[in-house]
Amino acid sequence: MNTADNPLRAALDLAATDVPVLPLRAGKVPFGNCPACAHNACGGRPNMKTPGPCTCPRPCHAWAAATTDPTVLNSREWARVWREAAAVAYHPGGAGVTVLDLDNADAIAWARATLPATRTVPTTRGEHWLYQGVMQSANAVRPGVDIKSLMGYARWLGPGTGVMAALPDAVRALAVKEPSPPRRASQTLTVPLGGGQGECRHRTPTYLERGIAMAEQRITESRSAVHATVYRTFLAVLSTHGRCGCLTDAHVTRLFTAAQAKGETPRHCTDAWTNARTALGM
Repeated sequence: MNTADNPLRAALDLAATDVPVLPLRAGKVPFGNCPACAHNACGGRPNMKTPGPCTCPRPCHAWAAATTDPTVLNSREWARVWREAAAVAYHPGGAGVTVLDLDNADAIAWARATLPATRTVPTTRGEHWLYQGVMQSANAVRPGVDIKSLMGYARWLGPGTGVMAALPDAVRALAVKEPSPPRRASQTLTVPLGGGQGECRHRTPTYLERGIAMAEQRITESRSAVHATVYRTFLAVLSTHGRCGCLTDAHVTRLFTAAQAKGETPRHCTDAWTNARTALGM
């Protein structure tokens, strides 16, 4: 089926095969699927390609909106976006696959000479190579090559041809960057704490330590909606410990480290922390 003819029908068919799907508007850009998130009001990254720390019942746009639940896809809240949708996208990581997006002939030639053959899907300018297995998404890993898997989305262009191979180490290696030199905790924190002068309610240092440990655990144990979980955790920590000046750079660095271990970038952590402080009027 041509997804542009009936995007909702195509999405429901894919969801029935356990492929998490989401609608795209013109330009291959996700929708803000609720009024509160329209026009990036919730703090999503540019063009709604990365979900912001919205306070909806669930993340409502970008890769985090992808779902296999027909009730959600058919919901009244999503009816408008399906009427306006130009295409269907899917979350490769949620489907257990990694998409190597080859954007031109040179990239395709490199892949054919370097990587094991696998299922391929023609695109407007190149090909998608699909591998079984997941990894962190990454853009511009080499000229004309993007990786779309966890925390990413790809346009659905058909099932493709060929047998899907296991994700090779050569593709994983493309996303590996040289480690940055160690930095002191005070240098890694790019958001001022702005410690308040309010009365300290922490009867013992153990109270604060337990709160930070529980926040780390909440982030570490998140299985979905990581971006929203990070924001809400930061909000909870700041609402409890943020006004009396007890939070230190070391505490915040621990939270950032836990979030980055789940795939958040330092920029996303900084944005989530800033948005949480703003929401609390700090």
